[in-house]
Amino acid sequence: MPSTSLPITPAPSGSAVLLRALVIDDEAPTLAELTYLLGRDERIGTLHAVSSGTEALRTLEEHRVDVVFCDIAMPGLDGLDLARVLAMFAERPQVVFVTAYDEHAVDAFELQATDYVMKPVRAARLGEAIRRVVANRADEPRAGDGREQDDETIPVELGGVTRFIQRSRIQYASAHGDYARMHTIDGSHLVRVSLNALEERWGNKGFVRIHRSTLVSLPHVTAVSTDAGRAAVRIGDVELQVSRRHTRELRERLLRSHQR
Repeated sequence: MPSTSLPITPAPSGSAVLLRALVIDDEAPTLAELTYLLGRDERIGTLHAVSSGTEALRTLEEHRVDVVFCDIAMPGLDGLDLARVLAMFAERPQVVFVTAYDEHAVDAFELQATDYVMKPVRAARLGEAIRRVVANRADEPRAGDGREQDDETIPVELGGVTRFIQRSRIQYASAHGDYARMHTIDGSHLVRVSLNALEERWGNKGFVRIHRSTLVSLPHVTAVSTDAGRAAVRIGDVELQVSRRHTRELRERLLRSHQR
């Protein structure tokens, strides 16, 4: 299917700036369905539709877009490879994966995808993905305002079904080899990502290392205690030991957070 540019009826007065979108799928029926569903959404302003990653890159040479809705399993340049290319753009568009396969959810997380929509696509679920894109755009840092990007979503598997939890709900994470167990007030989830990778990615989002096997979210820390020179933090009913190596960094991070 050739690339198409579809002007969409403007959203009602007072709404947010309309999104410029690109949708990619190598299966013509799915591409037509996604184009139809996205075209009906009043938050989409301009929509380009292509059938391959290569066509997508050609389109992006000529048109700026805010979000890419992308299949994963495509011949040639697949969706994950395309997302890696987009990550190098000076003005990187958000990526929403639309796929029939849930085993790529962790890869999507590592590539900082905004959402991961499973086929067959429901209009309501696609609408939720657009809402997340709009929320991210609203919270993008502007020069001088110091705001952080909108809350991140993390894919987790529950009973064979991939679901998403918000980063802000994670109280702490503990290391389990190449995996990390993310603890929330509702339970815990084992995710195939290392604690080192989480620390590097979330260090500026309020997470701090207190032990070689523990990363905590400072907003969830309710108390810090010291006994015989050893520190511990309390998160709800859980007490976590702080290693001597990480005590100074924790103290400095806590001080900085209270000075803001």
